[in-house]
Amino acid sequence: MKTDIDILNHDHFSFDLWLTLIKSHPEFKAKRVELFASFFEVEKPVDEVAKVVKYYDDLCNTINEVIGGNVDTFEIYLLILNSLKVDVKQLSKDVLNEFYQKSENLFLEYKPVVIFENLHQFFNEIKNQGKTINILSNTGFIKGKTMRKFLIEENLDQYIDFHIYSDELKISKPNPLVFQEVRNLVKNPDLLSEKILHIGDNPVADYKGALDFGFSAHLLKPKI
Repeated sequence: MKTDIDILNHDHFSFDLWLTLIKSHPEFKAKRVELFASFFEVEKPVDEVAKVVKYYDDLCNTINEVIGGNVDTFEIYLLILNSLKVDVKQLSKDVLNEFYQKSENLFLEYKPVVIFENLHQFFNEIKNQGKTINILSNTGFIKGKTMRKFLIEENLDQYIDFHIYSDELKISKPNPLVFQEVRNLVKNPDLLSEKILHIGDNPVADYKGALDFGFSAHLLKPKI
């Protein structure tokens, strides 16, 4: 149990996902690179494809954090493919959608690992006190609609009052508009902002972003 998170003095709990509650399945990223190279007929060694994928994944995450917007999943695909000398002008949105569906299937086959200790028990304790929970996650390769499917499969969705994903909102943490969306969706409009606790692993996007907005914040050290 995460006893260092202060449940008693807060009434609403906002959770980041990646490296806060979950981490990637150890085989997933390698499998996705293989799928990417095969689907788009990339004529490069798989290890080179993996490096390019990681480069643009990290870069787009950084862009999202610095600018506060959201680089679309398909834009990330096109950046990677262009770097790998694939003619992106020959691609259509239907093809990109087809690949995303295949990658979603792969994601749900090689599901993320829950790293937050006794997560169901912890969420249950919060709800039993009449308090509320949301997910607030920046997204990249994996869209919010896919994360919802995963959380339903893990029987975690039952505890979550609302979800906010950057690909759906088109803005990313630490943009204050993201935290304003949490404020807007909390059921009790009279709830003091400091009674809302955001929990995450990123010192800038999660911790500083929440504090700058006026929420309380808890920085987790991820268990990798």
